[in-house]
Amino acid sequence: MINYNKSISILKKNRIQIKNEEILTKDSLNRICARNIVSRNYHPSANNSAFDGFAIRSGDTLKASKKKKIKFQILKIIAAGDKPLVKYKKNSAIEIMTGAIIPSQYDTIIPVEQAKIIHSKKKNFLLIEKKIKKNQHVRFYGSDFKKGQLVIKKGSLITPSHILALKTLGHKNILVKKKPNILFFSTGNEISNSQIIPVWKVRNSNIHYLKSLDKNFLFNFYNGGIIRDKSEKKFYNILNKKLKSKFDIIVSFGAVSAGKFDFIPKIIKKFKTKGYFKGVSIRPGKPFLFSKISNKVFFGLPGNPISSAACFRFFLFPYLLNILGCSPEKPIKAILKNSFIKNKNFTRFLKAKIVLNKKNLLEVEILKGQESFRINPFISSNVWVMLKNGKSHFKKGQVIDCFNLNIGNNFIFK
Repeated sequence: MINYNKSISILKKNRIQIKNEEILTKDSLNRICARNIVSRNYHPSANNSAFDGFAIRSGDTLKASKKKKIKFQILKIIAAGDKPLVKYKKNSAIEIMTGAIIPSQYDTIIPVEQAKIIHSKKKNFLLIEKKIKKNQHVRFYGSDFKKGQLVIKKGSLITPSHILALKTLGHKNILVKKKPNILFFSTGNEISNSQIIPVWKVRNSNIHYLKSLDKNFLFNFYNGGIIRDKSEKKFYNILNKKLKSKFDIIVSFGAVSAGKFDFIPKIIKKFKTKGYFKGVSIRPGKPFLFSKISNKVFFGLPGNPISSAACFRFFLFPYLLNILGCSPEKPIKAILKNSFIKNKNFTRFLKAKIVLNKKNLLEVEILKGQESFRINPFISSNVWVMLKNGKSHFKKGQVIDCFNLNIGNNFIFK
């Protein structure tokens, strides 16, 4: 049995290659950017008005005062989307709408709320009674993005704000990493897909938990079905076939421990493996198995739902980040609200709830009911707490590492 850090090191050394694909920008939400994206244009593309108001040339106001008011003839109206063609006249103004391009002869804006207008039958005038500074209320050319400026860094998860920026800057397509294809198998005679089950059966909840994650995140989900006990030969034949197919990662739930019907390790060892290990000093999820087979990888997760969720979160998820070129996940630092004692040699993944206290500091409570069969506390959790091996006593008030419960989503306090 190896420790958690050693197991993660083995996973990093046995990464598989995921190809890139070009897709429409509008379809790129929650995909991983495969190369640095730089702006093709300047944004704004020209000086434009930040307010509804009047554009004038500031130099025409140098001699304006309350005693010497100057009338500026309003020549025309320019709305957003209008071509800014104007023949400049000294002491003239252009009525301009928010976002409209400012004609090059004019260099400052007077908001409509500050404007004094003189109306006549044929002409309207803007009355100026003080010197007006240049560049007031102007959105400057290229002040948001410069041409060639980095917009999205390679390895970033595309968010709605990225799509807004890309579409604004005229990026129709984007190069992203392909979504890995992951095939999931459940194992055991006790597993059932039925709604109504006898007490000796277990509903196939793991498969639905993992399927729900692909709605928000990084992989394509495929259900391989249930492999029953004493089906070693059948599973070997299926696995042999699937290792030559489109699937990048194959995952099983259950049959990885040391029981009489735990056949997964025996089957995996029949293949030419690399980086193989079984058993990690963690709780929950100790019987975890990993192996690289040719250009695919196999993850053997425990059958217990919470153990399976923890192993997906702390093994398969980091592996996905790695093969997709993402930066390693950084933990959330929080103050421990209640002391906890664990086995010094084990890394613990604990159901917990994080809150913002009255001092605007993050505090985390390790919940009761940490046994791996208990799902109820998992519902109340919003983070996993990770307590690393090498230490047994964790005291109230110390800062510890937390990880979002729901990967692929923004962190939300409940």
